[in-house]
Amino acid sequence: MIRVLIADDEELMRVGLRTMLEADDDISVVAEARNGDEAVAEARRHRPTVVLMDIRMPQSDGLTATKALAALAEPPKVIVLTTFDLDEYVHAALRAGAVGFLLKDTPPRDLIKAVHVVADGQAMLSPSVTRNLISAFVERDSPVGDDARNRLKALTDREREVLALVGRGLSNTEIGEQLHNSQATVKAHMSRLLTKLDLSNRVQAAILAHDANLVEGG
Repeated sequence: MIRVLIADDEELMRVGLRTMLEADDDISVVAEARNGDEAVAEARRHRPTVVLMDIRMPQSDGLTATKALAALAEPPKVIVLTTFDLDEYVHAALRAGAVGFLLKDTPPRDLIKAVHVVADGQAMLSPSVTRNLISAFVERDSPVGDDARNRLKALTDREREVLALVGRGLSNTEIGEQLHNSQATVKAHMSRLLTKLDLSNRVQAAILAHDANLVEGG
């Protein structure tokens, strides 16, 4: 059973999300929160698998909460909820440890699929959309620097190849097909490169790949 916490200051949004999610027999909404402080407290109490996190909330916002959740011993997977696909806070949330984002008007079927994908350990919810988000913000406010490129020196050639493909938004399956590797091998490469780069998830890895100009056109 996938345990979900919904954090949003609008009651109507929380009710709608709960209704959509609980239509799936494998998902249970274990708690709700109206702001970031409540989200962290409820996450500690209920230990959800996935948190749907609104960013713009009163008192304590979702960005602060995402950072706090990422610091937990067993952090939940955080999906950012936003009204706009280029919300300035989404990029900061991804850097803080969120595994992806969803627009608030995401269709029920896609919302349920996203929760399943994230619970299964995949961070790139929608490769094309996430890639566009990353590229837009890298272009706007994340200049390529020597620091990002220096961090890549710890990687093997194959790990750099995998990182570049992650930066392009490819899934593990697609990376395996391109490199003629099994999914298990790709997962092993991902695990090692995340450890070497001191990153929490593949979204952060994709951002670093763009920062280091490892991705063509990045």
